[in-house]
Amino acid sequence: MKDLFGYLLRRFGWMLFTVWAVYTVSFVLMRLVPGNPFSSERTVPPAIERQLRARYNLDAPPIEQYTDYLVGILTRFDLGVSIRLEDYTVNEVLAEGFPVSASLAILALVFAITLGVTAGVVSAVYRGTLADLSMMATAVLGIAIPNFVLASLAILLFVFMIPIFPAAGWGTLKQVMLPALCLGAPVAAYIARLTRAGMLEVLSKEHVRTAFAKGLPKRTVILRHVLPGALLPVVSYLGPATASVLTGSLVLEKIFALPGIGSHFIYAATQRDYTLAMGMVLTYTVLLFVMNTLVDLSYAIIDPRVKLE
Repeated sequence: MKDLFGYLLRRFGWMLFTVWAVYTVSFVLMRLVPGNPFSSERTVPPAIERQLRARYNLDAPPIEQYTDYLVGILTRFDLGVSIRLEDYTVNEVLAEGFPVSASLAILALVFAITLGVTAGVVSAVYRGTLADLSMMATAVLGIAIPNFVLASLAILLFVFMIPIFPAAGWGTLKQVMLPALCLGAPVAAYIARLTRAGMLEVLSKEHVRTAFAKGLPKRTVILRHVLPGALLPVVSYLGPATASVLTGSLVLEKIFALPGIGSHFIYAATQRDYTLAMGMVLTYTVLLFVMNTLVDLSYAIIDPRVKLE
């Protein structure tokens, strides 16, 4: 327990440093981009632009803007007011959109892990057969095809040609199933290949051959002696997989008209909404850091040889 507390404390310190570094780089880059939040096709009168700049503290020196915003985040967890979405704070935008994006990501990961592990196990157990070749060929296609291309094909097939799912919207499980499948498909392909490789490696171990020699049922050997060790590469991949799901959802939320934080992220980037873009970047940074920490902890639980250092 002492080692776990110390490990979590160190990770928390690294997370604070990472968030500060991302905040600093994002702040500088957004100010270096030509234009400002009030740049548009329609010219804003100078007097009104001065009032808007004063309202959002954009008339202050850059170092003061940097410090004030950082202090607000650290002391009040206040990500500021959205510049382009009037009467909305960034915290309110995140509170409304995060449940949608989280539901989509969780369903996509559940689908990816279930399908990927199952396909990898079957492919390894029946190595060299037609099932193995077909599953690995499908996995290669799943890795090669981007999820937004897959989403377009899925809409043509399962919305227009075979009307099983609705084209867009949010509120029911049926509406989120198709985007979750499209989002999780590339991850499932990677997991299938990792599971197959891990299974083949563990199947060659002496303790597995001994279990078969003792007459244990094949199902028992696979589930108890082979699968736990074979899943270690999959557990390591779950951190990057989470990143893939979170970043991939940005485009899919636009395609399927889902009111998640991904659509706001794109809007903030195109409209130069400094505070909203900063809030999204920091939120994704924290989420990815937390997920990577959970992956490391689960790795240590699965494999007793791994120590939390």
